[in-house]
Amino acid sequence: MKSSSQQLFLTTVLVAVALTTVDGFKFMSKLKMPTYDGNAELVKEKFGDRKLVVVTGTSSGLGRKTALALLNSGEYHVIGAVRDIDKMETVAEIDGFDLKHFTPMKCELNSFESVKTFCDNINDFRMNKPLDRLICNAGVYQPSLEYAKWSVDNHEQTMQINFLSHFLMISKLLPSMMEAADARVIMVGSVTGNDNTVGGGGVYPIADLHELDGFDKGFVNPIEMADGYGFIGAKAYKDSKLCLMMMANYLHYKYHKLTGITFTSMYPGCIAESPLFREKRPWFRTYFPIFMKFITGGFVGEAEAGQRLFQVAHDPRCSKSGVYWSWNGGPREGRGAEALEKEGQISGSGGAGGGWDSIFENDQSSKVLNLETATKLFDSSTAITGAEWEGIKQITSPCPTLKVIGAVTQANVKREELKRMREMGRPGMNGESATELGMIPSATAASTSTPVVDATAAAASTTDVVETKKKFSKRKRVIMVVDRAVGFVVGNTIGRAARLIGGKLLGEVPDEAKSGSYHHVGPTSTTDASSTTTASTTADSEGIELIQEAIAVQLKEDNVAVDTEDEALFQNLYNEETTADTTTEKKSAVEAN
Repeated sequence: MKSSSQQLFLTTVLVAVALTTVDGFKFMSKLKMPTYDGNAELVKEKFGDRKLVVVTGTSSGLGRKTALALLNSGEYHVIGAVRDIDKMETVAEIDGFDLKHFTPMKCELNSFESVKTFCDNINDFRMNKPLDRLICNAGVYQPSLEYAKWSVDNHEQTMQINFLSHFLMISKLLPSMMEAADARVIMVGSVTGNDNTVGGGGVYPIADLHELDGFDKGFVNPIEMADGYGFIGAKAYKDSKLCLMMMANYLHYKYHKLTGITFTSMYPGCIAESPLFREKRPWFRTYFPIFMKFITGGFVGEAEAGQRLFQVAHDPRCSKSGVYWSWNGGPREGRGAEALEKEGQISGSGGAGGGWDSIFENDQSSKVLNLETATKLFDSSTAITGAEWEGIKQITSPCPTLKVIGAVTQANVKREELKRMREMGRPGMNGESATELGMIPSATAASTSTPVVDATAAAASTTDVVETKKKFSKRKRVIMVVDRAVGFVVGNTIGRAARLIGGKLLGEVPDEAKSGSYHHVGPTSTTDASSTTTASTTADSEGIELIQEAIAVQLKEDNVAVDTEDEALFQNLYNEETTADTTTEKKSAVEAN
């Protein structure tokens, strides 16, 4: 019996400790109340138990090999975003894609409208099945291009295809990923976007967004680059990869803890034989792979690169968010002590070999980690693409009781905040004080905000009291007055009993707590209590008029006669309250004297 009690106690302690951690309730975030789903059988028939993944650029290169690896695992249904459906179908047949679980869809990243249509098609296709993976892979590389080419939306092509369209796609598909148990958004980065390496920082031009002046101005023709300067084809590509890697970090900071979605970037290595280099000179396409294989050791084939991208989508270790993944192959493999290594990790990384367990969290440059620039990038990209980041809700407990308590608390907080704004104003905020909210006469406020040169003149100026217009909306003022009415009734019934009981049980608040006796304070300005009361009374009167006006309009619409007796009773209620408040203020002033 004793042993059983000890085990129960230990279990209770362990559960309590687990629930005190940050992720204590995270396992509950996807729980739902049982509901009837009319599409459940169709979803089961279409997808089975497979996860749903979107990969852009599956008709060639890295995307093609990644899609094949995902399908061969038997755990994914792949949607391939491609420009040419006919080409994709041919590639799928040649490579032996599992066509039952591969769905090609038209998506031209050169057009924002095409991206939006693609996302709408995905949402129709998946029905109510969550999207588990989004792999932003497609890209173009035009280093020899001497002039900027423009997209359908009149933006520079490389930046729109590689980054901006993927940015828009993420914003459209993110809500559909929030219900997935282990959702991941993966950006294919590049060593060229990470300038803390030889490949990224030692070869001109260097990826650098500067102050994002080009994006700030809308990035529309004739603006050719994100930084606002002239076009360089290689830099446009490197800047786009820098944007992808920065955005992976920013979305991690902004949304990971709220949604549970993982945001990462990765560099699969230099795929020297990739169609990415199709616009390079023939001699380059011939000798560059040889150079990377036998001189630097940084070469990696398409199939191995596809396995690496598949690993980031599949490996449980890669569910960690905010990481830039790389692999420890290349020079480490059979090159001996002369290999360019740092604690077993290559500078720049990415070479072939090393296997599944050679994956590691690579260092990111200060540019990639610059949160201030990333914030600016997010805001300007949102404006350029018209992206909408809506429906992102915080992870909360599904407990119905906690939801009710939360709703009541939220309503109470809003009510108290309105009360605070009405009664306290915003003293010192750009000259906006209680005066501007109609609480204190403007002349009095003026005397507190400027040095007092002549006391007599200041006193004389108080005769010209002019109420300034309140900055509260009509709706907020109505809410305030209704709140005072409800507060008056409740405060003099239930509230009075609660205060009496509370006073007996808890005792009086010490004077030291009210006055803050432990700290020296400087001179403070005072206001005339009667002036404040007058202003407050005026505010209430205006609020009553607003309520009466709203009620009259509603009654007129409903063809109901106005009950003048009720209106008089409502008016008397506030008159009595105002008179009571004024009497209390005067009594307090007499006692003070």
